[in-house]
Amino acid sequence: MQDAIQKADVLIEALQWIRQFRDKITVIKLGGSVMEEPRAMDHLLLDVVFMETVGMYPVIVHGGGAAISRAMGESGIEPRFVQGRRYTDAATLEIVERVLGREINEQVASRIDFLGGSAKPLNFGTTNVLFGEKTLLADEAGEAIDLGFVGQVTRVDQEAIRSLCRQGIVPVIPSLCADEQGQKYNVNADTAAMADARQLGAEKLVFLSDVNGVRRDKNDADSLLHTLNAEQAEELIRDGSIESGMIPKIHACLETVRQGVRKVHIIDGRLRHSLLLEVYTSKGVGTEIVR
Repeated sequence: MQDAIQKADVLIEALQWIRQFRDKITVIKLGGSVMEEPRAMDHLLLDVVFMETVGMYPVIVHGGGAAISRAMGESGIEPRFVQGRRYTDAATLEIVERVLGREINEQVASRIDFLGGSAKPLNFGTTNVLFGEKTLLADEAGEAIDLGFVGQVTRVDQEAIRSLCRQGIVPVIPSLCADEQGQKYNVNADTAAMADARQLGAEKLVFLSDVNGVRRDKNDADSLLHTLNAEQAEELIRDGSIESGMIPKIHACLETVRQGVRKVHIIDGRLRHSLLLEVYTSKGVGTEIVR
């Protein structure tokens, strides 16, 4: 009986959040090591099915870097990265579109269907919802660096995404975009998810990582910061607690909340049901970044 009462208490704790987030969009960025672990993926996608069932509007944006690198290796193409971005020539773009834009995209949607939900892959062969332009980076001298067919999202087809959400269908979006002339581009999955969240006015943007969030000591999982604002983040950057590749990610997260997304979450996607624990409990299991 005590076990049953505890289960009821969990449901009651979740109730306030279920009511608060009903009909609100949450953008979930899938990527990295999580996508390489089938069991972890199933737990996450089951969480997504739960979220949609209780009235939230989950929207999935995904990458697929490891699978793309494997496919490039099979084709004899050596991956090349410039400032952390994959250089994308015509041959690489063809592989990215096939592996990321079709195979992975359709696999994720099919798995949601298998787990009892309903999903639609939104790729160039079905309905493209991400539009953008070519990206140019600058080197230390300010000179432009050409990354090939790498782009950034400037426009999101909001109505197509919202229409699916209202029908109880989870949109599954690969990190690819096209410009107004139809040229296709590879897009960094983090920036694609941020663009989606901002333009959709999402309640939440959730990054599924292989760490449990932002830590005061990066080597100590118990030093997790459950909430982080701009002032605290800058202090952690100054004292070195946040360093290297995490710095631009945190800055981008802060800019995302400044532009209207209420909260950005960083959680360990390998933790069973981490998505539900972060969204539907008072304490959560990761870091929430707020204004």
